[in-house]
Amino acid sequence: MTEPSDIAVMHEVGDRAIAWLHHNQDGFRPRQDDTTSDFEVKDRLKPIGELALIGKVLFREGVAGSRQAALTRQLLDNAWRDLLDGGKLLTWMQEQEPLSPIPFEIYVPFHELGYEEPAFEATLRSVHMLESWSAMETPPVRRLGISAFERRFGLPRSITTERATAATWLGRRPEPWTVEMNVGYAVTHTVFHLTDWGENSGGLPDELAEYLTQWLPAWVDDWLDIGHWDLLGELLVVDACLPTPALDPVAWRAFAEAQLEDGAMPAQRGSLPEGRREDVFDALYHPTLVAAFASVLATSRAMGDLRAPAGSGTA
Repeated sequence: MTEPSDIAVMHEVGDRAIAWLHHNQDGFRPRQDDTTSDFEVKDRLKPIGELALIGKVLFREGVAGSRQAALTRQLLDNAWRDLLDGGKLLTWMQEQEPLSPIPFEIYVPFHELGYEEPAFEATLRSVHMLESWSAMETPPVRRLGISAFERRFGLPRSITTERATAATWLGRRPEPWTVEMNVGYAVTHTVFHLTDWGENSGGLPDELAEYLTQWLPAWVDDWLDIGHWDLLGELLVVDACLPTPALDPVAWRAFAEAQLEDGAMPAQRGSLPEGRREDVFDALYHPTLVAAFASVLATSRAMGDLRAPAGSGTA
């Protein structure tokens, strides 16, 4: 069972990460001024979608402190109202690029949090009817993600979970020592999509849960040794998605020690960014969001262990 002091370490990581994201929220802005190109606007929408996904997890798990919850709600309200123009920017992009899944992937977590834009939904439903939507050539893990978002939003599935999973690296359960960085990220996102970002550990097929239970500790050790905090954070999320998480206190303390004093999480050891504020934000926002994600999910699982009655069999 995880010790209360270890839970405090996990929780503090997320609290500080959200504070940094809130303080630097102007970095999420997709259009900085009138000179920003349409390409740049589209490219900068993805971080907003990632923010919404993490916000959904935070409110779903219910373990955030009052300050953390208030800052997250302010972040989401600002992102929807000002950055996405109440969803109109997503409608614009879907009309510009009908087959792009990005606006849809951004909209779903916002919609689940209570934000709506009927014009976007109408546009989405019309393009989703195209044969070309399900014929898009995408990496297997991306196709699995699109299918998961379709299910969550109530759209007909373009591919079944079973077929999509079977095409992924993790679905094949290859030699575990062949995991390099790109494979590692593919593995983490396969787990995120199968479990609805940690909501349902039962979404992992038994054979994949067993494979991860056996090999994830070795991968955590590898990326901890390398000091790649962004991927380590995602692997700590994967651990929290398993039926019986390890919640390794050694990895968590090292992860917490890597966090900067202001709450930002560097992507990897020795890679502190310098330069313009927007460039620094671009280098730090993703690992910091991952730190918040890992913190909330691990804290929730550890607190669940503490609440479990004696003899329940919960590890």
